[in-house]
Amino acid sequence: MGYVNGLKCRECGREYPVDPIYVCEFCFGPLEAVYDYKNIKRVLTRKSIEKREKNLWRYKELLPIDGEPQVGLKSGFTPLIKADNLAKVLGIKELYIKDDTVAHPTLSFKDRVVAVAFTKAKEFGFDTVACASTGNLAHSVSAQGAKAGFKRFVFIPATLEQSKIVASLVYEPNLIAVDGNYDEVNRLCSEIANKYKWAFVNINIRPFYAEGSKTMGFEITEQLGWESPDNVVVPCASGSLLTKVWKAFKEFKEIGILKELKTKVFAAQATGCSPISAAIKSGTDVIKPVKPDTVAKSLAIGNPADGFYATQVVRETGGYGEDVSDDEIIEAMKLLAKTEGIFAETAGGVTIATTIKLIEQGKIGGNETTVACITGNGLKTQEALLGHTAEVHHIKPNMNAFEEILEKIAD
Repeated sequence: MGYVNGLKCRECGREYPVDPIYVCEFCFGPLEAVYDYKNIKRVLTRKSIEKREKNLWRYKELLPIDGEPQVGLKSGFTPLIKADNLAKVLGIKELYIKDDTVAHPTLSFKDRVVAVAFTKAKEFGFDTVACASTGNLAHSVSAQGAKAGFKRFVFIPATLEQSKIVASLVYEPNLIAVDGNYDEVNRLCSEIANKYKWAFVNINIRPFYAEGSKTMGFEITEQLGWESPDNVVVPCASGSLLTKVWKAFKEFKEIGILKELKTKVFAAQATGCSPISAAIKSGTDVIKPVKPDTVAKSLAIGNPADGFYATQVVRETGGYGEDVSDDEIIEAMKLLAKTEGIFAETAGGVTIATTIKLIEQGKIGGNETTVACITGNGLKTQEALLGHTAEVHHIKPNMNAFEEILEKIAD
């Protein structure tokens, strides 16, 4: 038996049972899972967590399932890297990289949310799963859905990087490329979800799916020795990951695992798709939709579903929002790779470039503990680096040719 009391509207507070619904029938606000923290506190402790398998299900009482986990048993508990080399370059004392480029089946944080969504879909009795995606979610739904035995329908913008399309097709889902941006794809999926009774992970299963993102926050706390960082920088597409990382910190504080909560939350976006950071910088609660135009396609959501809530978290914690150009994104990807040996996708470049900008602005202090969240592997977005990497040295197969090149390199 799980510890979810039900669903609750984030706007008007009306309560609903645990069903595959995602919007309030009275005010059309989004629904969110509500937990029995009093009883969770009795069973979930630091010691009980530390005895469990090193995957995202070590925090299962704070996830919205009723029985045992059924999907994604190899997802989660990714490394928290102390990035001393990068910290030195940036002129700060303590920087960590939450590295979701590895240890997941499809090499992105989306394996967290899909594991929870698919376990819930099985509990609800669905046989078909679906999603709208900018790439990483498509991979996870395709792969984990295959393993779990679901029929799969994956909807993507037709302009998605070819490497990301191939990385979904290999699992043989029904892949539907739509002539339009993500927001147009998502609108179509909402219509389809109303007609076909499938488990759309980011529509009718969204209240459960989104909770999987909390595991990144739980892991950061545990890996920092059961403490929260001074700062956390989170890339934003819909804004959901940012809100859930913060919810994770608050839940650990609620049940007594975290003794002090002092974290400032910072939103990172690409300038070519920055409705959340624009709202934060202008001091407004209004999210103005934009038409995405950025190399960071995985963050290219022009009308973010959780944008308003992300701005609220940033203001509540005393954080800030920033955005960075495509050139800054690419340079940050290269900087992370050459200092820490981590190849992040373009979204990771957004996080690192934003962190740099926040340090330069004095919003992140040099003596504070900062965590930068890297959400996907760079092998997914290699196209972005074409023409921007170091040159290849071509030589004839003899020693003279090599030493000529060696002399040039030495110069």
